[in-house]
Amino acid sequence: AASDVHQSQDRGVTGAGPKRRLRVGLVGYPTPGGSGVVATELAHELARSGHEVHLFSHDVPFRLNRQPGLVYHAVEPPEHPVLLAAPYEMALAGEIAKVHERTPLDVIHAHFAVPHATAALVAARMARPPRPAVVVTLHGSDVTVLADDPALRRTLAYALAEADAVTAVSAWLAGLAASKFALARPVAVIPNFVNLDVYRPQPDPRLRARYAGPDETVVLHASNFRPVKRVVDVVRAFARLSRRVPARLLFVGEGPDCPAAYREAVAEGVAERVTFLGVQPQIVPWLGIADVFLLPSAEEGFGLSALEAMACGVPVVATDVGGLPEVVEHGVSGFLLRPGDVAAMAEAALRLSLDRSLAARVREAALARVRERFDARLVVPRYVETYLAARRALHG
Repeated sequence: AASDVHQSQDRGVTGAGPKRRLRVGLVGYPTPGGSGVVATELAHELARSGHEVHLFSHDVPFRLNRQPGLVYHAVEPPEHPVLLAAPYEMALAGEIAKVHERTPLDVIHAHFAVPHATAALVAARMARPPRPAVVVTLHGSDVTVLADDPALRRTLAYALAEADAVTAVSAWLAGLAASKFALARPVAVIPNFVNLDVYRPQPDPRLRARYAGPDETVVLHASNFRPVKRVVDVVRAFARLSRRVPARLLFVGEGPDCPAAYREAVAEGVAERVTFLGVQPQIVPWLGIADVFLLPSAEEGFGLSALEAMACGVPVVATDVGGLPEVVEHGVSGFLLRPGDVAAMAEAALRLSLDRSLAARVREAALARVRERFDARLVVPRYVETYLAARRALHG
C-alpha cells in the first residue's frame, strides 16, 4: 500500500477509534441531479471525518460547503475552432493527474460513469506510482439511458471492467448494470444517504405562511425537470387534489420541462396555486413546510429526493419503479403507484391530507427507515471500506 495513507484518530462517520486517513479525488457533476448531490455530500462527510478530499467538476457544485480538508478543483476545457466540442473528459483527466503529482491520491471516485469513469481511468494510468485506485459509482441514467447508445456502450463497459471497484446506489441498478455489461465482478450496492443532523423535521411556520394558508395542504416536488421526472403528472395529480381540499403546489428546481409544467397548470386552472421556486441550494427549509412530496418519475436509479423528504418527515407519494421500492415501503413509509396513474397519486395525497393519524404513522415509519438504513454514519464507512479494499487489491 502507498505510504501516503496516513493514520488518524478522527471519530467521524467512519466510526469510533483509529482509522486510515485517505486522500480521495471525487469526480461529479455540479448540477442538482442526484449523482452530483451525492458526490458533494460525500465530499463533505469524508472531509468532516478527517480525510483529505479533492472535488473535481466543471463548475462549483451547487451544494458545496467550504470546509477544512475539502478542496474544489475547477476543470476548464479549452475551446478551439477545430474542435466539435470542448474536450472536457481529457481536461478532467489532466487536472486529476496534475493534482496527483502534487498530492498523491489514494483513490479516484467517479460518480456517474459518463464520462467520469473513462476520465478517472486515464488519470490513474497517467499517475506516477503508486497509482490511485479507481472506484466508479453508477447512479441511474448512466446505465438506463446512456448505456443503450451504441457509441457509448462499448467504452462504458470497458471502463467498468477496468475500474478497481464498481458500486451502484440500488440493488435494482446493480443488477441492471451487471446484465447490460456482463461484468465479471459483482457490483457492490451502497445506497444514497443523508446527514441526519441536517435532514430532519424542521417546521417553519413563517415560511409556510408566505405560501399557504393554515388549512391548505402544501405539496412539494423537487427535481431537475427532465422528461423522466414526469412533472406534468405532478400538476395533474395536484389539480385533482386541489378540487377536493385547499392546496398549494411548490416546485423546486429547473429544467427542460418547466414550461410544460406551467402550461399544464394553466390548462388545469390551477396556475395561481402553483409556485416555481427555481433551484434552491438548501432543500430542507422547503421540506419543512411540505405536507406531501410527489415523485411520479418514469424511472429512478434510487430516488434521492424521496429519501431527503422522508428524512424531513414528509410523506412521499411516488412511483413503483427502479430503486424506489428499496427506499419507500409501500403503505408503510410512503406510497408507491404505477407510473402515469395520476388519479391514484391524487387519492394517496388526499388520504394523507385528510387523515392526520395516517400521515403521522407514515411520517414516523419514514423517519425510522432513514435512521436504520440511510444515515450517513452507516453508509459513508462502506465507501471508505470500498476504497481500502480497492487499494489492497491493486497494491497488495
